[in-house]
Amino acid sequence: MRAVIADGVGGPEVLSVGELPDPEPGPGEVVLAVAAAGLNRADLLQRQGFYPPPPGASDVIGMECSGTVTAVGEGVTGWSVGDRGCALLAGGGYAELVAVPAGQLMPVPDGVDLVTAAALPEVACTVWSNVFMIAGLKPGEAFLVHGGAGGIGTFAIQLAHHLGARVLTTAGTPEKRAACAALGADVTIDYREQDFVEEVRSATEGHGADVILDNMGAKYLDRNLDALATEGRLVIIGMQGGTKAELDINKLLRKRGAIIATTLRARPSDEKAAICASVVEHVWPLVAAGVVRPVVHGTMPLADVATAHELMGSGEHSGKILLTV
Repeated sequence: MRAVIADGVGGPEVLSVGELPDPEPGPGEVVLAVAAAGLNRADLLQRQGFYPPPPGASDVIGMECSGTVTAVGEGVTGWSVGDRGCALLAGGGYAELVAVPAGQLMPVPDGVDLVTAAALPEVACTVWSNVFMIAGLKPGEAFLVHGGAGGIGTFAIQLAHHLGARVLTTAGTPEKRAACAALGADVTIDYREQDFVEEVRSATEGHGADVILDNMGAKYLDRNLDALATEGRLVIIGMQGGTKAELDINKLLRKRGAIIATTLRARPSDEKAAICASVVEHVWPLVAAGVVRPVVHGTMPLADVATAHELMGSGEHSGKILLTV
């Protein structure tokens, strides 16, 4: 099969398309013929040598894809050759074929084409598991998501808005803020020119954000605590702003707040399968109804993987970037 191969670690130039052996389905797995694979910030970190795949996972980059089942392993029920699905992966998505634990393969929601479906697994599972299953965002609460124009942000805005939260988001350009507002953000904040803490406090009459979804990590930790409401929940899912920061425990205590740091990729397959099942139950009907939709910036052929990584690294995109196979 053709697959993206990394010639060491470094910039996008280390990526090229080469030949690798076809995967075979193990017990409990299916093999997908990949239609498209979604890019994620973690893919860039893996390319740079900072985020290796979990033990036993494919070295090929790619944490989500869509495609058609070509083989079914021992013990798999509910999936047959020819079925279409989209998958949450620990790795292997940038390829013509990928082996997937059956519990991490989800049906394509009604009304979504097979290529576009590749934009769904990572964002839907990340947002649903963190914002709703773990942080318990409720109708009427204030929700702040950083990086609202990215793949995670565009999905989080729509889902939180539809489920009755007041949505605030940060974004870096007028165009991106307008796009966030169109998706349902009640308040958009220019993180380059405005203090998001003051903007959150002002927009919530001093209450703060009940739930914050943060991809920055260390750089935003103290200010996120300042923006957090009493009994608020800060969920950290990324480290774009570094890994180490000083925590003011007294500030956290006074707010009776919680800091939750999670990762999806390294979880055991049964935990990921439970998240996927919950997404199919609760989120897919909203996607099928058109209430929540995947936002795709654009598609590129697999051979243009280096260009796709350059675009994602530039931050000039809005929504998901997909590689078509």
